[in-house]
Amino acid sequence: MARADVEEIRCTTLINPVKVPDWPFRWTINPYRGCRHACRYCFARPTHEFLGLGTGRQFEQRVFAKVNAPEVLRSELKRSSWKRESIALGTASDPYEPAEKSYKLTRKILGVLKDFANPVSITTKGVLVQRDIDVLQELSQVADVQVNFSIGCLDEEIWRATEPGAPNPLHRLEAMQALVEAGIHAGVVAAPIIPGLSDSEESLDELVGAAAAHKAQYLGGNVMFLRPGSKEWFMPLIRESYPHLAPLYANYYRGAYAPKQYAQKIMSLLDSLRSKWQLDERYSEKRQPAGQMKMALV
Repeated sequence: MARADVEEIRCTTLINPVKVPDWPFRWTINPYRGCRHACRYCFARPTHEFLGLGTGRQFEQRVFAKVNAPEVLRSELKRSSWKRESIALGTASDPYEPAEKSYKLTRKILGVLKDFANPVSITTKGVLVQRDIDVLQELSQVADVQVNFSIGCLDEEIWRATEPGAPNPLHRLEAMQALVEAGIHAGVVAAPIIPGLSDSEESLDELVGAAAAHKAQYLGGNVMFLRPGSKEWFMPLIRESYPHLAPLYANYYRGAYAPKQYAQKIMSLLDSLRSKWQLDERYSEKRQPAGQMKMALV
């Protein structure tokens, strides 16, 4: 795990609108900036540039905790203009990154969401989410709750190389199972699927089979993309640790996204494996505020 200095900051707003078309959510909350999970491919690395910091080690070692986040959220949810739409928790930083153990901002935020019966979708690599089973159960009684565990593969070498600060993937599956058995809707996002490393049928079959064995209620997935700020941190890993893949990456990632034909092939493989292991692609709750579309993982 990367050593990090945690700096306490205060925010003026917390709920952020998503302006990217066709995303599965419209609003996000991030109680932290930076992340000690230190995933080499992390798409959120460029967010540190807004603070005048680097997207490499500084993203991993300069973590910012929005210490007044629960109070700001409460004031925002009180507004008459807020329509209790689902909020995605953890899009630019993992809400269960190691600083959460001390600051408990995510836990407090879940408590505020419970008070306002507001739906939430959480995405995490953290196993600390098990600590919050009690408040997640309470929130589930009044609003939709969905917890997505991001797991790209089970291979220990690839995990250590690409996600050096994140919990063991098997431990994430165990945490997911604990949530499901506690009555909380949870599943796996097979992401990112990394070309040449975790995209084989054998690797994906192992992951989907393990997700099913650990009672995942759904399984989504996507192929890795590398935007500026992330690409510069990931490509050296390929050149240094997997040089045989360097030509493939030079071809696939001229831009941010792998070729469409390749991505479609991987998603088709994932579809067949979901069918084999009898897993749904997405989960949608029935209980929603009046007139609101169902929240689904895409």
